[in-house]
Amino acid sequence: QTLTVLNPFRTPDVAAVQDTDYAGPLVFCVAFGGFLLLSGKVHFSYIYGIGVFGCLSVWALLSLMSTTEVSLGTVVTVLGYCILPMVGLSGINVVLSLQGYIGIVLTFLAVVWCSLSASKLFVTALSMDHQQPLVVYPCALLYGVFALITIF
Repeated sequence: QTLTVLNPFRTPDVAAVQDTDYAGPLVFCVAFGGFLLLSGKVHFSYIYGIGVFGCLSVWALLSLMSTTEVSLGTVVTVLGYCILPMVGLSGINVVLSLQGYIGIVLTFLAVVWCSLSASKLFVTALSMDHQQPLVVYPCALLYGVFALITIF
């Protein structure tokens, strides 16, 4: 699923999306927290707290929107893997301050990349035709909070 996140314009494979894997998201969350720690921010509890609340919220929203059964494991896996661009942004924050114009552009691109990848994976996994704009918005809000943690 990492390759699917790295190329958000490619159509993902349905079987790969429905595979629940918790190791990758956990590694990405630890790397995200590690990069934030290198930049002087101790936010592990925020990452896990917002991550759990965001996963439950997106799962509830997708359960209401989808006609098929939505697994909480699928939601956790997709949201966890799609945090990868935010991990890259926090790695950039170690060397470069993101509080200027370049940081604003990089942060915007990371949030768009994360939310576009997550929404495409959700739409593919749950067979939600023509509902990607409805799924992009809550994903962008969740990854926007992670971006705010990274910047400030």
